[in-house]
Amino acid sequence: MGERRELHAMRKLMLEDKVIIVSGATRGLGLVMARAFVKHGAFVVVTGSRESAALEAVSLEFGDRAICLEANAIDPNSALNVVNITLKKWGKIDVLVNNAGLGMRRISETFNTVPTKFWEAEVDAWQDIINTNINGPYYLSRSVVPCMIEQKGGKIINISTSTQTMVRQGYSPYGSSKAFLEAASRSWAQELSHAGVTVNVLLPGGATDTDLLPPSRNKKGADGNLLSPSVMINPALWLASDGSDGITGARFIARHWDDSDPLKARDDAIQQPKIM
Repeated sequence: MGERRELHAMRKLMLEDKVIIVSGATRGLGLVMARAFVKHGAFVVVTGSRESAALEAVSLEFGDRAICLEANAIDPNSALNVVNITLKKWGKIDVLVNNAGLGMRRISETFNTVPTKFWEAEVDAWQDIINTNINGPYYLSRSVVPCMIEQKGGKIINISTSTQTMVRQGYSPYGSSKAFLEAASRSWAQELSHAGVTVNVLLPGGATDTDLLPPSRNKKGADGNLLSPSVMINPALWLASDGSDGITGARFIARHWDDSDPLKARDDAIQQPKIM
C-alpha cells in the first residue's frame, strides 16, 4: 500500500510534455529550475537578456527539449513575442515561472557591506530594478493568461525573496519590488480563481549563492548563511506539477521544504516577520 502511494506521488511530480516558460534562466535559480523541469520531462522556454553566449550554452545543454530566446524583460512586446513563439512551437503553455530579476548590485557593488540609502541611489538604477522586477512579471503574466484561461488551466510561479530582505535597510528598491510582486500575486490568484489558473510565490528562504550577491571569498547572507540554488528544485517541481492543483495564492519557502508534506513550507505554517 505504501509503495502504491509513493508511486502515485511520483507520477504527480512528473512533468511529461508540460510546456514551461522560465524567465531569466541562463544562470542562477532560473537555470537550476529549468534543468530540473527538463529532467522531469518538460519542454522549457528559457529567456535571457542580451546574453547570447549563455543562451547558446543552455540551448546546447537542453537540446530539443528547449527553445532559448533573447528577451527584454521591460518590453511588453518582447513578452508577447515569447508567448507567441511558445504557442507556435508547442501549442500550449502550462506553467510560467517569473524568475528574471535585478538585485541590489545594480545600485551598488558594495550594497551588502556599505548600504546605499534610498535617496542616494541613482534614478536610472532604481528604475531598472523596478521595471525588471515589477513590470517584467506583469508583462509576461498578462501575455500568458489569456492562453491559460482558454486552456482552462495553468500555473504562474513568481520567484520572490524573504520578508527580512523586503524591510531591511539598504535593500530598497529590490526588497520593495518583491513585496509588490507578492501582493500582486495574491490579487492575481483571486482574479483567476474561477479560471483554473493558479498563482503562487516561491522563495529560497535566505541569501542564495547566485550573482545577486557580489563575488567574494566569504560570500554569505546577512545571517551568515548561504543557501544552494538547488534548494528551489523540489518545491518548483511540485508547484509546476499536477500535485499542486488547487493550491493558489500561497507563499512557499524552499528552505523549509518537506517532500512528504509540501504545505509545511507555506509561510502561514511558519513564524515569519511582518512587513509592517
